[in-house]
Amino acid sequence: MKCPFCNSIESKVVDSRPTEDGSVIRRRRECIQCLKRFTTYEKIEDIPLMVIKKNGHREPYNQNKIMNGALKACEKRPVSLGQLEKIVERIEKRLYNTMEKEISSNYIGEQLMMELKELDEVAYVRFASVYRQFKDINTFMEELNILLKEK
Repeated sequence: MKCPFCNSIESKVVDSRPTEDGSVIRRRRECIQCLKRFTTYEKIEDIPLMVIKKNGHREPYNQNKIMNGALKACEKRPVSLGQLEKIVERIEKRLYNTMEKEISSNYIGEQLMMELKELDEVAYVRFASVYRQFKDINTFMEELNILLKEK
């Protein structure tokens, strides 16, 4: 495993434990060269999942894209990285539980919006404004009004 700090390929496992559902092993590693620590995750290789984009283009599923979207939406919000990791894990579990080999990006985006809505309403509105491509302030206000009515 290559060290993300110095690119050395020499590291040792300091701690190893399964995640809550037992499907992934979390490993804390220490680089032999620079002595910095980093985390890796080990899981069983699944059948590749393809994502169908809005333009019809297909690409391999990438968990990091969901995490990056969540991170941007939650920037400067009181949301921990651990909470976001759990959200991404739940979404990924739902994706694989559909037993489909191809999933629309729309479905993934709706799943993330649903999770963000439960976690932090500001993050939800931020994500929804980009994801749903709000064209003007009226569209933005309509979404806020829906949110207020649900309370």
